Amino acid sequence: MNSLIETIKAIEVESPVDKIIRQLKHLIVSGQLKPGDRLPAERSLAEKFGVGRSYVREAILKLEFYGLLRTSPQSGTYVSGLSINVLDNLLTDIINYNKDDFNALIEARYYLELSAVKVAAERRTEEDLLSMDKALTEYEYKINNGMNGVEEDLLFHVKIARATKNPAIESMLLILIPDLIKSINENKVCGEGRGILSIPEHRAILKALEEQDSQAAEKAMAAHLNDIFQISRAGYTAKQLINKQL
Repeated sequence: MNSLIETIKAIEVESPVDKIIRQLKHLIVSGQLKPGDRLPAERSLAEKFGVGRSYVREAILKLEFYGLLRTSPQSGTYVSGLSINVLDNLLTDIINYNKDDFNALIEARYYLELSAVKVAAERRTEEDLLSMDKALTEYEYKINNGMNGVEEDLLFHVKIARATKNPAIESMLLILIPDLIKSINENKVCGEGRGILSIPEHRAILKALEEQDSQAAEKAMAAHLNDIFQISRAGYTAKQLINKQL
């Protein structure tokens, strides 16, 4: 009986983003969407897929990052000029991307955020600082009142990426950060009180950004991400971390 149980695998539920990418793949491979064709507007796609626009936007962003779609502010989003065979294979790779490779994702995020915060310190505007401070104020309110501040935490890190003024850095972090922050918070990977500990860490990052001190910003970000980075270096999978209730 035990051997039978061990052969049973958990059911993998596709995210709405993966389902959108899969349907777009079908449209491309079937020839209904050809290289160079323009996609319908986000709102129309969201209505057809029966999901919120944020899912459509995330799918488009991911496909843009991999070079499968290209967007022109004036005329819309187009299928890349690559051949259908190449598009088919690349889309399959994206759909089958191993999201459970927790350690690789954490490592990638760690080094990307260290680089991003240094660039952001040099290029941030007063508007960037105000939006970061607003996200932190809302985060602190939620944490201090026993609520989940995952969205505000995510927003703070996204604002740092945006402050780099580098669309490639922003796109890479937008792909990595949301699922990671959500997983880390929901599974309490770093312990129950991590939200409280993050408050002064976030503020140290913001202070360095205000002072345009790239070295201090990098050091503050490294300190903020150190706990989860050390956990990933220990070689645990996401499921093992949940079981250990770290």
